[in-house]
Amino acid sequence: MKILFIVPSYKPAYVYGGPIESVAKLCEGIVKAGHEVEVYTTAANGKTELDVTLGKKIGVDGVKVTYFKRITKDHTHISPALWQHLARTVKQYDIVHIQSWWSPLVIVAAYICYHKNVKLIVSPRGMLSNYIINSGKSKAKKIIHKVAGKFILSKAIFHATSDAEYKECIDLIPGWKGFMLPNILSLPPVPVNEYKNDVFTLIFMSRIHPKKGLEILFDAISQLKDPVKLKIAGSGEESYIDELKSLAKRLNISSKVEWLGWKSREEKFIELIHADLFTLISFNENFANVVIESLHVGTPVLVSENVALSDFVKAKDMGWVTTLDVNNVVAQLSNAINNKAKRLQIRQTGNLIIENNFAAEKLIADYINEYAICLSKN
Repeated sequence: MKILFIVPSYKPAYVYGGPIESVAKLCEGIVKAGHEVEVYTTAANGKTELDVTLGKKIGVDGVKVTYFKRITKDHTHISPALWQHLARTVKQYDIVHIQSWWSPLVIVAAYICYHKNVKLIVSPRGMLSNYIINSGKSKAKKIIHKVAGKFILSKAIFHATSDAEYKECIDLIPGWKGFMLPNILSLPPVPVNEYKNDVFTLIFMSRIHPKKGLEILFDAISQLKDPVKLKIAGSGEESYIDELKSLAKRLNISSKVEWLGWKSREEKFIELIHADLFTLISFNENFANVVIESLHVGTPVLVSENVALSDFVKAKDMGWVTTLDVNNVVAQLSNAINNKAKRLQIRQTGNLIIENNFAAEKLIADYINEYAICLSKN
């Protein structure tokens, strides 16, 4: 098979978090399995651009990647150069797999694929949910969805990374055909040792955004009877981070919060290993790679029931699940702090459980099978 991936950004643009890594691992795995993969993307790297040659194929860890110039420096990633090249070349590919949604870059690309009658798969990556459509700039999203998005998506096959995301997609477009397979992650071999902190240490490691529920976590920490430290690793809008720092001050927990900033791949695993508990009290999360990464190094997790992997955490008893109610968060934090035996068991067994459920080789074969099914359909 010859497969084209279209994604707003690609590695080494790690500033965009987990999707950069999981998309790259999927592409690299399919190439190793003997298929041809190309990626069309932009040079986006946050507010800056990657130092790459534009408009020419570059080998990136075995994958042929073409980076195109974008004329906007924000999340729209508008790239006429990519669209023009796609229109000229898209018929060369058996399947086009688009990652993300709402960005004009991918919406126009999806329309081009539909117009050219090419087999199309769309991975919304959490961008198609009632939470996303009804929060933030929801009016614009609702118009886009009604005028063009819903029709274009209905002509494609969707890929969800969790059962929860699969259900959300079906709810938004009844009758939509799709499949569910989890993200593919690169999980390095790490020593799993119990690390003793002077104070019980929580870690949040993700994009710093209002949907991540940090306000709820701050409120819960302010009500805890047990002493804790919260490390926050990630980047976000400076104005929002300033709001969170002001909130911490008002709640009198500033001394308990340590702002680590963005961490590299190597650094993030070190921080996860050294934490007692990973926390993600999110309003909406279609997968959350870092939950898997945390359990891989043996660090238990506390996640909200709105995190798609919360069902996995429950089923495997890999941590604690909470509602978005502050009192429930306080209760579950207290449970995690005081249940040392369970935390030790997770430290000892987490790595094996993750390996058994998220082995890259098996998942790559499953993805290739789904592509074959897509090609077989009229």
